[in-house]
Amino acid sequence: MMLGRFLLRALPILSAMSGAATAIAHGHDLSSVTQMEQDQGANWYTTTGQKSTIESILGDGGMDSVRLRLWTADEYGLSYTLALAQRFYKEGYKIYLDMHFSDNWADPSKQAIPAAWSSSSITTLASQLQTYVRETLTSFHNGGVQIEILALGNEIRNGMLWPLGQISGSSYTNFATLWAAARAGVNDAVSAGVPKPQVMIHLDDGWNESLMASWFKGVFATGKVKTSDVDVFGFSFYPFYGTSATISNLQASLNNLASTYGKPMYVAETDWPVECSGVSLSASYPVSAQGQTEWVQAIESTLTSVSNGLGAGVFYWEPGFLNDSSLGSSCTSALLFDVDWSGWPTTKATALSSVNMYT
Repeated sequence: MMLGRFLLRALPILSAMSGAATAIAHGHDLSSVTQMEQDQGANWYTTTGQKSTIESILGDGGMDSVRLRLWTADEYGLSYTLALAQRFYKEGYKIYLDMHFSDNWADPSKQAIPAAWSSSSITTLASQLQTYVRETLTSFHNGGVQIEILALGNEIRNGMLWPLGQISGSSYTNFATLWAAARAGVNDAVSAGVPKPQVMIHLDDGWNESLMASWFKGVFATGKVKTSDVDVFGFSFYPFYGTSATISNLQASLNNLASTYGKPMYVAETDWPVECSGVSLSASYPVSAQGQTEWVQAIESTLTSVSNGLGAGVFYWEPGFLNDSSLGSSCTSALLFDVDWSGWPTTKATALSSVNMYT
């Protein structure tokens, strides 16, 4: 299996010549794995009860790529995330690095400037950001990890590095200035010998066709961010936060963006629950491991149908975040593992059938 994964990594996810995806990437966000193993005593078991590693279990289930978040503080910081990237990269998995540009969670409701950075002016902040991106990519390169996908910001529909980089109404200028600085940091690293990753813009509510269309139009209209600066688009797509997040709406939105911009499209985050009550979901798949598989396979089918062959990949968000099983939703669990806490401080995480969603 490991040889197969190395062969898969040798094949590019994207065709640089045509701009079209050559294969659908199958990934999971495994950012919390080291914390789960060190702080929660996690031991991972296959569906048949054999002790293994989480990457082997998910890899046998079709995973070829791993998404990892990077914060500017110690938790999920450079040392932590680089070590985890080295672990997975050595096993043959492609690495998708999700840079939050914050000391903590960054999402549409919060995008705080790191405490150690100056917020005295947009110019100063942009300079710090450019340096940070360059130094981060250099550290990964020196650490023996080649980044396949690089998201400059996490769910940045409302901007990043607030308040200076917050998008206000139709004013994208400050945000675009900062994002362009981050992109310049990529160029700086590449000029110094770092292999160029596929640079992503990542937004939430990817199903919302009009919102996505107006957002990209607004950003590119500034002239500070060019369409050529962005290699791929990534979108969060969850069934928990509104019944309009349907597969058909996702298809329409991705088709429109693919036709307009010709960029490969990723569903960068998604989940489906195995335990949930009192929540109106956006699809009728069963609330079970089978439902998880059906939901993700429906997304994959959507991606394979994107205009001009530009559907590029799907990433399941945090299938092994054992002590945060709701995964940010109002459901009880969207994990791909059944968790037994009875042997604490050793925790047994047994894979559900949905770990094989990509096979």
